[in-house]
Amino acid sequence: MNLVSASIAGEQRTLMRSISWQAYEMLADTPDRVGQLLNYDRGELEIMSPSHSHELDKSLLGRMVEAFSLHHEIDIRTSASTTFKRQDLNRGFEADESYYVSNELAIREKREVDLLVDPPPDLVIEIERSKSALDKLALFAAMGVPEVWRYNGKSLWLGRLSAGKYSTISDSLELPRFPVIKAVEILQAVGSASETTLIRRFVNSLSKRN
Repeated sequence: MNLVSASIAGEQRTLMRSISWQAYEMLADTPDRVGQLLNYDRGELEIMSPSHSHELDKSLLGRMVEAFSLHHEIDIRTSASTTFKRQDLNRGFEADESYYVSNELAIREKREVDLLVDPPPDLVIEIERSKSALDKLALFAAMGVPEVWRYNGKSLWLGRLSAGKYSTISDSLELPRFPVIKAVEILQAVGSASETTLIRRFVNSLSKRN
């Protein structure tokens, strides 16, 4: 087993190579790994311990998604950092945030999701202030995630799955007219006002757009 570890601004990523599916499942089912995110791609396992700023970005962007969906009466179901895995693909992931939107009705009555019969989340959100050791877009594409958003501390990138790859889009297909520029403005304003004030500012901007 090879091990590579890197940390930046309180955030640590550890990449383990030559990890079997059985070992990955055992680690994924470990109850005392609170706060760690596991992403697995054909023998390579990344364990990420997020920083406080990472969690702030994730929470705030997630709250904006939920406020937007409520304002526009879009039915969503959060799946947050659920462990999604498929042994047949030898892959698994835990996103920072994830949502069912187009397929919300299909899984509405289910308490658990089985990717062998159920669809993956329609939208995955990743905070990438530090770079992942894995090709996360290739991982999400292999798992069939239709849309991915990535925030790097400066900009919010939106990608849509097409022909096995993500292409840049200017407007979300899952949440049409989501105000990307305003969302980035709110994220970059962290520390200048309370989180409640920032979310209120975002919600007020939605009212002005109508």
